[in-house]
Amino acid sequence: MIALETIQQAARLVEDHILKTPLVYSPTLSARFDAHIYLKLENLQKTGSFKIRGATYKIMRGSSLGSISPQGVVAASAGNHGQGVALAARQAGLKATIVMPQWASISKQEATRHYGGKVIIWGATVEESVAKAQALAGQGATFIHPYDDADIIAGQATIGLEIISSLPEVDTVVVPVGGGGLIAGVGSAVKAINPQTRIIGVDAAACPSAQASMRAGRCVPVEAKASIADGISVKQVGQLPFEIMRERVDDVVAVPEEYIAAAIQILLERKRILAEGAGAAPLAALLNASVRTRRDEKIVLLISGGNVDSPLLGRIIHHGLLKNGRIMRIRLTLNDKPGTLARLLNKVADLQANILHIHHDRSVERRSIDQTRVELELETRNHEHIGEIADALRQAGYALEPMDCPAL
Repeated sequence: MIALETIQQAARLVEDHILKTPLVYSPTLSARFDAHIYLKLENLQKTGSFKIRGATYKIMRGSSLGSISPQGVVAASAGNHGQGVALAARQAGLKATIVMPQWASISKQEATRHYGGKVIIWGATVEESVAKAQALAGQGATFIHPYDDADIIAGQATIGLEIISSLPEVDTVVVPVGGGGLIAGVGSAVKAINPQTRIIGVDAAACPSAQASMRAGRCVPVEAKASIADGISVKQVGQLPFEIMRERVDDVVAVPEEYIAAAIQILLERKRILAEGAGAAPLAALLNASVRTRRDEKIVLLISGGNVDSPLLGRIIHHGLLKNGRIMRIRLTLNDKPGTLARLLNKVADLQANILHIHHDRSVERRSIDQTRVELELETRNHEHIGEIADALRQAGYALEPMDCPAL
């Protein structure tokens, strides 16, 4: 376990090297979920992620105790931990080598180099990258584990102190879970001060390692599928974090990809908050009701990071718009006669839908030689608007083939 005194010591040690991130109230989300929803914005932290907290405390404390090698530090990371270690090491005047898996995003690789880290690409999984980093540490550098380390957990726990300081009466804190270091730290801090506060972890359904371990009562590995929440795609939680989670975490849920994408889109559009997949996972858990709210409950969603690739962001937003009823995609078969397409488009305009894309294919295989197929992508207000459009088009005699909404 991580004692409250240790966490308070960590907070004092790192306070001049990190940002105290804001805890903001969201009227929009509060109205939607009939609760008081607050967002802890670690996406505004240095390096764009909470990871700088643990890395800074580990390196600063280790340097004062003489446990950090003068040859520098080495770490393994898909991105955020590596950036945190690189910056923390630079601030301490140390060299940092960061081993990143082959699928690590180019933007996170470049950011890590920008913070002073030497990047080595190795391994198909984070676990393979960890093994490579540990091997490099055998040559003299100090290995900084991304989550299975008491100092790392204590550093991340400083978030919990800030939450309680800003909102002492918090009822529930929802935290993304990868290797478990973040939730172990936050849970340790919050429960030490207010044992009644619920701590809920959120896995990506594509890699539900924490949920599987909590259900099994021991650390168990899971298959890791591709996820937009790459920051929490860890096949097995750390042993130390898991031991703390069993004592300090009330539940762990898993959320599908489409809800994570929807959460990213909502945060960006409604709150102007850019969250990566892992950072949006707590909101995704509210969206798919895996975390149920109680009336007037005070809930903090920990937005753990905002380091999302620019090329990926457009695809995620588009997927989120589909999930949130902001885009409607349909296919229709029309009579191939002059004016038929114009009448359809006028009807769509009358229904207050904006045409984003249209594909008119006269060469596709048809039921009859005098038919043609049209695919439309429409900008819509919400799911109710989609239903109104579908009903009106059917009443006008059009046969719809939904492309993304089978229920239509």
